[in-house]
Amino acid sequence: MLFLLRMLAMGIHFIAAGILGLLLGICRPFNPDNSRICARLYSIPALWLLRLQLKTDVQPLLEHQRSCVIIANHQSNYDLYVLGRVVPKRTVSLGKKSLKWVPFFGQLYWLSGNVLLDRGNAIRAKQAMLTTTDTLKHKDTSIWVFAEGTRNLGKGLLPFKKGAFQMAIAAGVPIIPVCVSTYVNHIKLNRWNSGEIMIRSLPAIPTAGLSQDDLPQLIETCRTQMLQCIAAMDQQLAPA
Repeated sequence: MLFLLRMLAMGIHFIAAGILGLLLGICRPFNPDNSRICARLYSIPALWLLRLQLKTDVQPLLEHQRSCVIIANHQSNYDLYVLGRVVPKRTVSLGKKSLKWVPFFGQLYWLSGNVLLDRGNAIRAKQAMLTTTDTLKHKDTSIWVFAEGTRNLGKGLLPFKKGAFQMAIAAGVPIIPVCVSTYVNHIKLNRWNSGEIMIRSLPAIPTAGLSQDDLPQLIETCRTQMLQCIAAMDQQLAPA
């Protein structure tokens, strides 16, 4: 019963947050800080409704003062609410083109300055990636990317796609990994307190001076650090 009531409340909240975010986007379209504000609109009420306790340790992320590529693990659609709480200022994200057809959310996602990728069209996808590289270099804006490219459903970190790392090297900006503890199979939304989730950001990994030949090693370094961090957080949250 509690689960059904929560899902009803979450549906109402999703629509309400979408309308407010859309109004914000219309008032100041493509402002790079719209994403952070909209993320909070979705995240803060949702965490309260779901009764999820979020423990964050993201000082390297919030204290970073210039453009960077932020990579995070992607578990489920709940990441919108979980990670929305820690999106820093002047940060936009990469998303698939089909998102724009989601009522309210898709339109505000576009008006917030986020980049929609048409993965079925190689030419358009490449052009979008070139645009984001220019954004990193010249517009004091960071890019948030789910490096796996799809949801892992709590089954472990999937292989990383190359796009985020190619952008970082091309723009010469650092990469900041953001790790979320494995929560998909552990939260209990039919209980009053649904569970705990940890988020931790790692120190920035520089890319200055690297070339595309260094891509495999850069990906391996980032993925290894994230695997170790996620495992450590899962261990902390494991029942005694």
